[in-house]
Amino acid sequence: MEKKKRGRLIVFEGIDGAGKTTQIDWLVRRLQQNGGLVYRTAEPTESVSGGLLRDALSGVSQRTVCEMAAMFVMDRIFHNVNPVNGIQKMLADGYDVVCDRYYYSSMAYQGSETDASWVRDMNLRCPEIMRPDICIFMDLTPEQSMERINRGRATHEIYETVELLTSIRNQFYRVFEELKETDKICIVDAYRSVEEIHEDIWCRLSVES
Repeated sequence: MEKKKRGRLIVFEGIDGAGKTTQIDWLVRRLQQNGGLVYRTAEPTESVSGGLLRDALSGVSQRTVCEMAAMFVMDRIFHNVNPVNGIQKMLADGYDVVCDRYYYSSMAYQGSETDASWVRDMNLRCPEIMRPDICIFMDLTPEQSMERINRGRATHEIYETVELLTSIRNQFYRVFEELKETDKICIVDAYRSVEEIHEDIWCRLSVES
């Protein structure tokens, strides 16, 4: 029996309002049209730990930055090892896993407010958290981000201010510089048409496949 080809872990990152959801929609559809098996997922997950994180992000419950960082790691481990539809299982079954946010977000969001090396080490030194095959970072300025957020939503999450988004975007770039030797990171200009961005992403993935 022919051994299944392992899928790819494709991660999308970006500050809020970057258009990740739309681009993931387009990518998943195109991969499927090309005959691929695709599993779409996101962090926080739909687990109990993910629900606690969504409550904290929306301001329903109050958590310290360190609590948030540790909770994300717990949720990420579950996301990887869940035997039903975890990342590791789906990749082994031959699915390309397309994930909305991953450890880069922890290192940027919580890493901008607490000890960045502690957040990094919790994620990168955990043997049950897989490294992505590629990270697509959809880049916007904080002003462009807030323009989209204000146009599209009536409520904001706790990180959605120009000041915080500036700090987070800068931290993302510091993280990418630290990981440039180990992680494949593609920075994409997200302030263009949906079609232009999608074709850019598709070309980059085709080069990497």
